[in-house]
Amino acid sequence: MTQPIATAIAGSLPKPAWLAQPEKLWAPWQLSGETLEQAKMDAMRLAVDDQLRAGIGVIGDGEQTRQHFVTTFIEHLDGVDFVNRRTMRIRDRYDAEVPTVVGQVSRKRPVFVEDARRLRLLTSQPIKFTLPGPMTMIDTLFDAHYGGSREKLAWAFAEILNQEARELAEAGVDIVQFDEPAFNVFFDEVRDWGVKTLERAAADLPCKTAVHICYGYGIEANIKWKEGLGAEWRQYEQTFPLLAASRIDQVSLECQNSRVPMELIALLDGKEVMVGAIDVATNRIETPEEVAATLRKALQWVKPHRLIGCTNCGMVPLPRAVARGKLQALAAGAAIVRGELGWS
Repeated sequence: MTQPIATAIAGSLPKPAWLAQPEKLWAPWQLSGETLEQAKMDAMRLAVDDQLRAGIGVIGDGEQTRQHFVTTFIEHLDGVDFVNRRTMRIRDRYDAEVPTVVGQVSRKRPVFVEDARRLRLLTSQPIKFTLPGPMTMIDTLFDAHYGGSREKLAWAFAEILNQEARELAEAGVDIVQFDEPAFNVFFDEVRDWGVKTLERAAADLPCKTAVHICYGYGIEANIKWKEGLGAEWRQYEQTFPLLAASRIDQVSLECQNSRVPMELIALLDGKEVMVGAIDVATNRIETPEEVAATLRKALQWVKPHRLIGCTNCGMVPLPRAVARGKLQALAAGAAIVRGELGWS
């Protein structure tokens, strides 16, 4: 990053009411056909505009063309049956009806590359595009083909993700981010093969790579899980040393209004760190000074040019006005700290 204390969003932003039901996670589309496709593009322009007006430095598409951060990508792959669903445990937290892997998974055509080209045309600032990570993908599917081997299926997805990521980079994407909330749950698998499959997904890209690891959206299942994590949330303590030794460039973590000990950032020495300075589990809008306080604390363990102020997670379930206010607070808080360090 050329700018110290850069800013970015983790991924999603709220969708307009004419595109999907407001404040609802993974809401169905309100439109169909060519009208829907045009509406998605309009929504992307609005999401970009909100970020630019707020003063955000690294711009995302707000995931306006996706219903779900994982399954929308999988919908475009062969080998997965979305009709005959099975019930399985997601993230060891809640049961869900999920698609079934019925054959060898493959990608016949690009999934988000055209969206990335459109995003590239909307701003001259650096752009980031998000993809689900291999471990989180397999935790959202029932396997009826790979013999129940989570690792084998993860490697298959890593190859597919690498194909997509390479084309995203060719389309002008500056940062490809892989979302891996499963890294906060399945620690043995993260150690044994999770980071390796993530590195395969990110292998040989000409752009920067990132991984986003959070404690989830502000939904009931996640809130109840966090209530049982104790006075300190130290899950990152198991994954950060592995990521510090990896080839991933940036790591995103949750900080604002969480019980994550900030000193765990020290385990990411040498990496760029996206510090979650915006709580996505509340409609309360942070003040710029609150954001600045979080970023100042992070500077004890990460240098300014490696620090990126970010959101804890996606903001799609929030009211649009709240999300805009949080974007403005994030940018303003980063500007306060930037000014204190002598950068305008």
